[in-house]
Amino acid sequence: MIRINNISVPLDFDFTKLRELCVRQLRIPDSAIKSVKLSKRSVDARKKSDVHFIISVDVAAKGEQKLLRTVKGAVPVEKFSYTIPRVEPAEMRPVIVGFGPAGMFAALVLAMAGARPVVLERGLDVDSRVEAVERFQSGGKLDTECNVQFGEGGAGTFSDGKLTTGIKDKRIRWVFEKLVEFGAPDEILYLAKPHIGTDRLRDTVKNLRRRVIELGGEVRFGAKFSGFECSGGSLSSVEYSDCGGTHSIPADNLILASGHSARDVFELLYNKKVTLTQKNFAVGVRIEHRREDIDKAMYGRFAGHPALKAADYKLVVHLPNGRTLYTFCMCPGGHVVAASSEDGRLAVNGMSCFARDAENSNSALLVNIDTSDYGSDHPLAGMYFQRSLEEKAFRAGGGDYCAPSVCYGDFAEGRVSDGFGRVSPSYRPAVRFASPDDYLPDFVCQSLRLGIPEMGKKIPGFDDRDAVLTGIESRSSSPVRINRNEDLQSVSLEGLFPCGEGAGYAGGIVSAAVDGMRCAEAVIKRIGGKYED
Repeated sequence: MIRINNISVPLDFDFTKLRELCVRQLRIPDSAIKSVKLSKRSVDARKKSDVHFIISVDVAAKGEQKLLRTVKGAVPVEKFSYTIPRVEPAEMRPVIVGFGPAGMFAALVLAMAGARPVVLERGLDVDSRVEAVERFQSGGKLDTECNVQFGEGGAGTFSDGKLTTGIKDKRIRWVFEKLVEFGAPDEILYLAKPHIGTDRLRDTVKNLRRRVIELGGEVRFGAKFSGFECSGGSLSSVEYSDCGGTHSIPADNLILASGHSARDVFELLYNKKVTLTQKNFAVGVRIEHRREDIDKAMYGRFAGHPALKAADYKLVVHLPNGRTLYTFCMCPGGHVVAASSEDGRLAVNGMSCFARDAENSNSALLVNIDTSDYGSDHPLAGMYFQRSLEEKAFRAGGGDYCAPSVCYGDFAEGRVSDGFGRVSPSYRPAVRFASPDDYLPDFVCQSLRLGIPEMGKKIPGFDDRDAVLTGIESRSSSPVRINRNEDLQSVSLEGLFPCGEGAGYAGGIVSAAVDGMRCAEAVIKRIGGKYED
């Protein structure tokens, strides 16, 4: 099979006629083509007068070696395979803490290997979780154990479900194929910037969980990891608590995929003398624009074309104060959501449904935070720094989980807004007027004031005075790393496998899922997994 790259087609192109297109591109008869499949599709909007698609197509045809020599842009397609070794069921089952992307794919790989993993998830199943989040967003009490951060699917379940990643790994294809098998849209297999959407993710994670259970695994919800015991420097048991009390599971392999918001886990590990180190992260606000305005800025006269989804963007500016301001987790046609997980501390995030058709588009605007900003060499100093900012944001919003919000134009001029313009904030339960100056460090506010106008030079209207800034966006990544060796085990405890975003080894759904797979593979190797003939 060969792949033809960099084919330009108009937005109105009929993708049922890919075969005819390949006949023209390859200059061979139709009878010479065995099969055709769309491999990749991206939008080229560099020229607003000529927005079109760039596609890659995989073709099985007669005489492929000759075509590779004569057709420009043709390359061989590498065969993809991912094989999981088998293990004999052991009395001590591997334990996974957390059922976000890392924990889910670790569980899936272990279950497919026959290892019968036990998953401990402090939050609830996704349906119960949706109810808890809706209650909170409607003005009810925050459930600190089941919220946007904790529960089946992890923080990614209440996001845009973006599957873009900067890592290169053969496992990525397997992750995508499994997501489609469990209910994600087929288009994630070929879109250059794939996403699932919060609404589609819910069924996807449920179906993945069901497969884990069918294969002999177990998923316990409302099961909060509370400790572990070790013997001779090796893990011997895992403890958790639920409504029935505290329980202990004999275990010599633990994949810790608890996420970056499980701060009690970091404190537990520190007290148990597990080696932790500080890690850089970023903090800022969410910026909201009208979706139609962003679409027009990105697509020009093609905005609203039925073949185009809501426009996304990715921006970064390096500032004279030595900081960097960048966009993160951009949610076209989405909402700013309440992402708090601790009493008296406020956090926001962004999410979109699959259709991406909400009134606003939003993105995090983040400023890099260095470990030197923490003011301490304590391993958890970054976490405490995060907490202090979230407490300030909570107070700035009125102390009831309303979020502090301001129009960009007023913030730029050092004022607090007294009304909104063309852009209405989407955050629930509600917002209150307050400036980022009330809860963010001075250098972050300075960076926002310096950087947003520069971003406006790249995307017209990005610095619209009516754009809304809502804070605080503080959970973009973990400020802590749980140190591990090349075999993926903790440097200080044999049998403990720190995993995913919370451990400091991933930055999104895909990289977390891949890290979960790698940790599962390491566990399988440790317990004697063998490939079948």
